Amino acid sequence: MHRETVENVAFRAGYLAILTFMLLPLAVVVATSFEASGQLLFPPENYSLVHYRAFFEETRWLSAFDNSLLVGAGTTVVATTLGVTAAFGHELDDGRTGQLLAPLVLVPLLIPPIILGISMRVYFVRAGLNASFLSIILAHTLWATPLVYFVMRSVFSRFDWQLLDAARDLGAGPIQSFVYAVLPNVKHGIFVGGLLAFIVSLQEFVMALFLSSHSTETIPVVAWTALRQSLDPMVSVVSTFLILISIIAIVAATVATNLEWLSKQLS
Repeated sequence: MHRETVENVAFRAGYLAILTFMLLPLAVVVATSFEASGQLLFPPENYSLVHYRAFFEETRWLSAFDNSLLVGAGTTVVATTLGVTAAFGHELDDGRTGQLLAPLVLVPLLIPPIILGISMRVYFVRAGLNASFLSIILAHTLWATPLVYFVMRSVFSRFDWQLLDAARDLGAGPIQSFVYAVLPNVKHGIFVGGLLAFIVSLQEFVMALFLSSHSTETIPVVAWTALRQSLDPMVSVVSTFLILISIIAIVAATVATNLEWLSKQLS
């Protein structure tokens, strides 16, 4: 018993040390965003919100922020639709085609993003979609769809497929049976997959760098351009906003997947 206690404490201490090591850079980014001077200093010599006020007055940053939200929303819709339908189809037909689907879905995640960016830039230029929002959305969808797909595979593995059979026996068509029998039971998983796709799109940089122009550049692209010129605290301000959005998304996903537990705690 004593040995198990020591091992448990050692495991938790190691886990906490790794977690702290991973979160410390984020704390540094947030702290440097409050530096009053025009340089990145840690720890800050003087704390101020001057760069936050400057952010809301800078047209280029605000435009890039809007672009990131637009691309993220578009990627979420497309990737979630493809990921859910692919996982659903795999569950319905788990034959030879289904067995080949999972490895194929992984392919975009295994290709370096710089190769994807160059290849898609050449392709989209020929297709007349160069530097458009659609090209960036489609590029981000390549990375986001596999993540949604595997989330939904896990969700569907816990679904009672007899409900779908019962809906069909009662005369429901394919769309009706999915909407009324499947969707209510997997909607939280779809929500989590959509949030994951949004976060991936919001922070993706390499492909957006190759596919964007001045009018379609996203926050990571503008931040990279600013860092090439100088170490501006504005980059830390924007990074803080991205961190905050990611935290909100993670909390929302956690709440969505634990609504029953949360209702019991509040009752």
